Amino acid sequence: MSALDDLAPVPFHDADDRQRARMLSRLADTELSVALLREPAHDQVELQIFDLDGVRMALACDAEDRLADFFGHSVAYAALPGRVLAGLLKADGAGLLVNPGHPSEMMLDAAMLDWLTGALVAAPEEAEARLRLTAPDAGVAADLSDALAERLADLRGLVAGAALVGVAGAGHLGAGHSGAGHLLVIAGAPVDRQPAIAKALAEALAFLPPQPGGVDISFSDTAPPPGALLFDLTPPAPEVEAPRPKGPPILR
Repeated sequence: MSALDDLAPVPFHDADDRQRARMLSRLADTELSVALLREPAHDQVELQIFDLDGVRMALACDAEDRLADFFGHSVAYAALPGRVLAGLLKADGAGLLVNPGHPSEMMLDAAMLDWLTGALVAAPEEAEARLRLTAPDAGVAADLSDALAERLADLRGLVAGAALVGVAGAGHLGAGHSGAGHLLVIAGAPVDRQPAIAKALAEALAFLPPQPGGVDISFSDTAPPPGALLFDLTPPAPEVEAPRPKGPPILR
């Protein structure tokens, strides 16, 4: 079972929108082995494109042995992150078949890849305002908690923790918002890594159901308000081996 398989308790095309979005988000960050027509030459790759029911598709798996098993023999391949492969195929107008015969099998047509690449350009909006932080709405917390915990776990060791809070303050989300929404506050993040962290989290939010007022991302080490949804990312303490009992005394 792979990380993508773990997100597929039901087949991708039978899953609800939320589950499919989680799988696509994980796919974007997964290194895929994509079948090639021939070995790469001078960093140039030529994808194998198949005609499946009139739809042009490339074929990729999240492990090279899965790709070889599908063909029944070794095959030329390139290892590319899902987000890079989606961009290449979008430019070519082709789709992508992922992990055929496995729990995480996905057949993504050109329209789905277009949506995926659009979601991956999501970026947090910068805004300045006086905000009043509150506990998050229970429904919003329920919608976002699992997916945010999964994404934040990828950042363990880079950030100390996070909190989802409610926020009130006119204009905090820019034009078109009502002035009340939510904020994901990140603690303990190095300043030079904050833009990349914000981008990764904005991508994750782009794959989740839209929330009233939106969800912004901020960095602060101040204590969150009572009732905030907390994500503790402190690395676990190393296990200390219990001292062994001393043996019986040696008699002479």
